[in-house]
Amino acid sequence: MKKNVIVCGLISGFIVSAIMAISMAYYSKSADHEGSMLLGYASMLLAFSLVFVGIKNARDRYGNGYISFGKAFTTGLFITLIGSTAYVITWAVEYNMFMPDFLDKYVDHAIKTARESGASQAELDKQLKEMEGYKEMYKNPISFALLTYMEILPVGILVTLVCSLILKRKNKEAELKTT
Repeated sequence: MKKNVIVCGLISGFIVSAIMAISMAYYSKSADHEGSMLLGYASMLLAFSLVFVGIKNARDRYGNGYISFGKAFTTGLFITLIGSTAYVITWAVEYNMFMPDFLDKYVDHAIKTARESGASQAELDKQLKEMEGYKEMYKNPISFALLTYMEILPVGILVTLVCSLILKRKNKEAELKTT
């Protein structure tokens, strides 16, 4: 069972990390950033399809066709944590080694977009102050990791919840014998 979780988690992490690395390389050289967020979340959903595979594998191979919601959720959560950790590590390497100016470019792009949409100077100042706070948080490795986990982990937990609900299957024979 551990092997199932580790393999699915690593494949999930590889998928999301590879797509992120490739897309960040592309979008960092492109003036057009539209679609990058959509691609990012789509890659997370694709990667977390391995949660479904891992839970189904656990149910069919190790649970004789049965798995409780709790066991399914735990299996999916561990797969999600492994995949998410790969994502965080990949982003840490990519950001620190290849894109240390990413936040500066992102802030400039966000302010430009807000300005073009007609935001007032007060709104622009507020957004800039908020972004400066994020830049400061990115300097601390723990804050950096937590912020990065906050991007991907909720998606994985949601996928885990849905997959657990879909794939749970009670062993009715065992329940009848205990009553």
